[in-house]
Amino acid sequence: MRVGVVTFPGSLDDSDARRAIKIAGGEPVALWHASDSLQGVDAVILPGGFSYGDYLRCGAIARFSPVMAEVIKAAKEGLPVLGICNGFQVLCEAHLLPGALVRNERHVFNCVDQDLRVESAATAWSNAFAPGQQINIVLKHGEGNYQADADTVRRLEEEHRVVFRYVNGNPNGSMNDIAGIANERGNVVGLMPHPEHNVDPLTGPTLDGLPFFESLAKTIQGGE
Repeated sequence: MRVGVVTFPGSLDDSDARRAIKIAGGEPVALWHASDSLQGVDAVILPGGFSYGDYLRCGAIARFSPVMAEVIKAAKEGLPVLGICNGFQVLCEAHLLPGALVRNERHVFNCVDQDLRVESAATAWSNAFAPGQQINIVLKHGEGNYQADADTVRRLEEEHRVVFRYVNGNPNGSMNDIAGIANERGNVVGLMPHPEHNVDPLTGPTLDGLPFFESLAKTIQGGE
C-alpha cells in the first residue's frame, strides 16, 4: 500500500506517520501542501502539528492548501483518509467531518497515554479492531475538545460514526467523550490521539497503533 502523508508548514508528526507506514509494511509517500497531485496513493494521512501556526483557527488555513482540493475530491470518491490531531481539525474545517475541535476544557495542553474504547470497527481505519476493545494511544494537544450541535452528535451516535471514545477520564471535555469520528461512508476518520506513536516498543508503551495501518491494508486488499 502506498500512503501519502501531507506536510503543511508547521506539521510536526509527518515523519512519524511515514515511519509508522513503513513499519506496518507500507510505502510512505511525502505530499507537499502546495502540490496539486496525490501521486496515485492508496490513502492519505493528514498528520499532527500546528499547520500554519494555528493562525485564525486550528486547521483553518491548511484547509485551503492546494493539496486539500485533491484530498477533498478523492475522499468524496472513497479514498481512505486519516486525520490525526491537527489533521482531524483540518478535516472538520474542510467539512469532510462534522463539528469542530476547540480549546481544551481546562485550557491546558495535555500529553498522556490515553485509554480509548473502539466503538466502531466498520471503517477503513478501524476494521482490524474488535468493537468494544480497549486500547491505549498517545495523546498530545491543547485544542482537542470535540464540539458539535446536539442534532449532529445524535446523528453520529445513531449512525455508529463515533469510532473511538475516551475511557478512564475525558482529557479535554469532548462531548460524549468522543475521541474520533468517521464520515458516512467510513473511509474518512479523524481522531485526536496519535496512533503513529504506538507502533514501536521503543517509542510507546503499547503497539495499539499498528491495527490502524493493518485496517487500511485490509481495506485496500478488499477493494482490489
